[in-house]
Amino acid sequence: MRRIILLSTALAGFALPAAADQIAVLGWGGAYTTSQIEAYHKPFTAKTGVGVVSVDTDNPATPIKAQVESGNVTTDVASVEYADAVRLCDEGLLEEIDPAILPAGPDGTPAEEDFLPGSLADCFVATDVFSTVLAYDASKFADGAAPAKLADFFDLEKFPGKRGMRKSAKVNLEMALLADGVPAAEVYDMLRTDEGVERAFKKLDSIKSQIVWWEAGAQPPQLLADGEVAMTIAYNGRIFNAAITENKPFEIVWDGQVYEVEGWVIPKGAPNLELAKDFVAFSTSAEPLAKAAEWISYGPPRKSSAPLVGTFMDGKTEMAPHLPTSPENMTNALASDYEFWVDHDTELNERFNAWLAG
Repeated sequence: MRRIILLSTALAGFALPAAADQIAVLGWGGAYTTSQIEAYHKPFTAKTGVGVVSVDTDNPATPIKAQVESGNVTTDVASVEYADAVRLCDEGLLEEIDPAILPAGPDGTPAEEDFLPGSLADCFVATDVFSTVLAYDASKFADGAAPAKLADFFDLEKFPGKRGMRKSAKVNLEMALLADGVPAAEVYDMLRTDEGVERAFKKLDSIKSQIVWWEAGAQPPQLLADGEVAMTIAYNGRIFNAAITENKPFEIVWDGQVYEVEGWVIPKGAPNLELAKDFVAFSTSAEPLAKAAEWISYGPPRKSSAPLVGTFMDGKTEMAPHLPTSPENMTNALASDYEFWVDHDTELNERFNAWLAG
């Protein structure tokens, strides 16, 4: 049996050892990769004897595109956001994945019925539902009211201090409108208009001078820990991990969360295509998906996985309350509109970059 190998790189042209008895899986790093190693990679190796080389990068979609276009594909499976999967698939850079290869639920429910709506696409199989949320260091608000809603992130008078935000248009524009009082059901209709985009940027303008921009998921918890920001937009799994495993006094405000699915794709020309398909099918069955949710606070995309989710690896923290998909966390939540970003990503990011430079 081959061992799991964990490497870390941000390079698009990294080289991996070619071997018939191992596959290369490209992920995001941190607690997210740890959850995949424990729930997918190790069990897959134990069952099949096929090793898994795990490689980290800030956004797997970038090196996947570079590898396929250069004709030097060294990745077998990659974890990407849904919008990136749709775009890469449309560009002919991914293998199609037939849902027929995916195992049924424990009660025999076909995979296509067991997965939540929006979890499967021509070249994509979801592994988790994650969320972008507002987070803060509770110890910094001991003498006063702590932020309780997304609008507080934009209230510099009541809550002075720097703000952390991801350096991209996606999510920031949605959260700006949510904080400005736009109902979740109307956010994307609003962003399809010039007036809506102007309104979002005007809201961002109100805190622009106080924003500390981040690009990698590991940065927001560090910004909080270092006291560089009073509060930050962050991935819920990163904040959970810092709070539970590192005992950081971090809290999540679920109001205004923007949630989306992430999952596996197979690059066109993957060196080990059949093994890649076997890995995708194995890792997206009910039990592995539930197991992953015990390592990081991302919800499983299969209905049959929900009742199988237990406690965190500390053996005491029940995971259900920490999952984006828990009913109590879904108040004023917004489902990311993947098709919207496939259609508008380029133009809105150009506008965003111009706004940054202005």
